Amino acid sequence: MLAATKNRDRAQVEAVVEAGVSLVGENRVQELLEKEEWLRGRAEVHFIGHLQTNKVRKVAGLVRLIHSVDSLRLAGEIDRRAGAGGFVQDVLIQVNVSGEDSKSGVSPGALPWLVSEAGAMPGLAVVGLSTIAPMDDDPERVRWVFRELRELGLRCEEDIERFTLRELSMGMTNDFEVAVEEGSTIVRIGTALFT
Repeated sequence: MLAATKNRDRAQVEAVVEAGVSLVGENRVQELLEKEEWLRGRAEVHFIGHLQTNKVRKVAGLVRLIHSVDSLRLAGEIDRRAGAGGFVQDVLIQVNVSGEDSKSGVSPGALPWLVSEAGAMPGLAVVGLSTIAPMDDDPERVRWVFRELRELGLRCEEDIERFTLRELSMGMTNDFEVAVEEGSTIVRIGTALFT
């Protein structure tokens, strides 16, 4: 379980870490920079928001996992920063399974190409996939999104030699149970933790 800490102050985040949460995810670069130093050594930090290429230098190497790689340009910039810093950055390819215009992510059809291209970059380790399902009061109506992501990942694992599907980041407060049933390894919980 990853605590999604967007718009949460230090006291709130410290409270969930002290309660035993060991994985924290931040959506915004500025908030990440404000929280990361005091979280270091207390919780593993991931970046889960949309990442612009001009902000990569502030994030790459600072977090254990970036959940939102959605273009070859972004992958290339992370690779460049990792190479310059002498590290390998773990990333997830974000997929817009539902096809919503409001969501970031590569299309399912372009996913194998991006996994293959990004996976060939020496500064990246593509360790899985992520998605965000449409908001729905009934999580059963979005189950197909999670199932589709898992199936896409398994097909990529079968077809792309250097790709192993280790992580599926999918599911939030309103739909995480269904996501776990469909194979999620990381669920992003915010509202349920902080209300």
